[in-house]
Amino acid sequence: MATQASTNPESQSSNAIVRAIHRHYSDTTYVRSEQTIEREKFLIFNIPFNRWAMFPTAFIFQAICGSLYAWSVFNDPIDSFIYGSVTNTTTGKSTPAAHNAAVTFYIAVGCFGLSAALNGPWLERHGPKLAAIVGSIIFFLGNMIAAIGIYTRIIALLYFGYGVLGGAGLGLCYISPVSALQKWFPDRRGLAAGFAVCGFGAGSIILAKIPQPLTAAVGLPLTFVVLGCAYFAAMLICAVVFRVPPPDFQVNGMDIYRNKVDKNGDPEANASEKAAQDYKDPSANMVLSAAIFSTEYRIMYIMMLGNSIAGLVFLSRLANIIKDIFGKDEATAATIVAINGGFNLAGRLFFSTVSDRLGRKNSFFVMLLSQVIILASLPTIMEKRVYWAFLLVIWILTSCYGGGFGCIPAFLCDMFGPSNIGAMHGIILTAWSLAGVGGGLLFTEVYNHLLANGYTVKDPMVYSANLNWILAVACVGFFFFLFVGTNVRDRLLPKAKGEFARLRVFGRLARIGSFGVRFVSKADEDAEWEAYVDKRRAEDHAGRSAAAPEVGSS
Repeated sequence: MATQASTNPESQSSNAIVRAIHRHYSDTTYVRSEQTIEREKFLIFNIPFNRWAMFPTAFIFQAICGSLYAWSVFNDPIDSFIYGSVTNTTTGKSTPAAHNAAVTFYIAVGCFGLSAALNGPWLERHGPKLAAIVGSIIFFLGNMIAAIGIYTRIIALLYFGYGVLGGAGLGLCYISPVSALQKWFPDRRGLAAGFAVCGFGAGSIILAKIPQPLTAAVGLPLTFVVLGCAYFAAMLICAVVFRVPPPDFQVNGMDIYRNKVDKNGDPEANASEKAAQDYKDPSANMVLSAAIFSTEYRIMYIMMLGNSIAGLVFLSRLANIIKDIFGKDEATAATIVAINGGFNLAGRLFFSTVSDRLGRKNSFFVMLLSQVIILASLPTIMEKRVYWAFLLVIWILTSCYGGGFGCIPAFLCDMFGPSNIGAMHGIILTAWSLAGVGGGLLFTEVYNHLLANGYTVKDPMVYSANLNWILAVACVGFFFFLFVGTNVRDRLLPKAKGEFARLRVFGRLARIGSFGVRFVSKADEDAEWEAYVDKRRAEDHAGRSAAAPEVGSS
């Protein structure tokens, strides 16, 4: 039977696919020639490369990626161009005869996350420069096909061009500079991540003002051609700067893994340090596949989903809420949305920078708890129509939403190592895609259902009903987040019999399992840790002794 199973073509094909996937998510080794390493020491010609050159180029590169957030400015023009427009006899205003262009954004968001998840390991194996170039080419082709789709009035080409190809290209582009910055700045991981993703948020503000006058000048199809070419040229120039540190790179006495490097460069001392690193920092030599399937990563995925849901779903309706619930005009709503974008940027930079001092988990604690409290209070604020209170909590909510994107790359790098950051950051972005696509569709379904059952757009209930399930998702994210083990002891101490989770309560270890909740005293925890370290040291010593050649052997 075993022989028959092994010779079954379908079984062999299935096994080959599984092996290929396993290899793809196991190997993140970037192999470079000595010539390449030597060449990358210079920016261009004989100008020495400086790691700080990554900051402005990553910001510009990410700002172009952030043009995705400005897609809404194309919705009505594209729908009117493809389907024509109808005039309201009462108001005299013209509106598109159909509303299908917005679907492009949802497709792009889905492909963005999927591309980042699938291409993350490839990025680590081939470097950020090649990944950025390939992603830029795909994004450029997506813009060109979108232009053809608009010109020929074939909406499917728009979906495929900007939605599938554009989203896939942007997903690969997004993670490229973030991965490189985490390796160049082991001493400032939070600042590096925050500055990079800050550019993504800035793009939605800066580039949203360009399409309207450009469309008036050259027409809608050519707008995508002009923007696509301009984006492509700028992205290629930025990509030239992207690279990873040389093997001997160190800053402030540490390498990219934050290992202390022997000042005298003693290879034996450094080898000893690396051998001991496994039980000092579990991220140091973690294989990508093991990291992806670890409990901590699965919890962080749920945490990221909880942190993203309100910002993607509820805040996307901010302009409508300002006009319909609080009775403000179009200009006021546009101003509030622009200011809100500023708080998104500020949150990305503020929380990521503060996390270098406060700690990643403590920063996420503040962000998630703040969102839960605000989401719980928003229905009352909207029902009472307290405008100043609404703006206050919304801007805090937006800062926390942006802060999550600023902190997550550094958090992942701390937990799973810099060699895994590209792949793991890519996969966790599918939580953002899931929140944007799934959450957006659910919000729209509930919203339309209430409007069909007697409610109007000026009734707070059409938003409050959605806030209930958004709050539930945020609460789930916050609850699971509490179990993320950032302390090395939380991650490495062997589990007790029947234990399935653990967390810290005011610094004290609490085990949760079939026995209920059991608190561990400081003395017992210290004793367990010492026993674990002694065991690991003995295993390391035995392994090195077995690997050493015998004296007198040929």
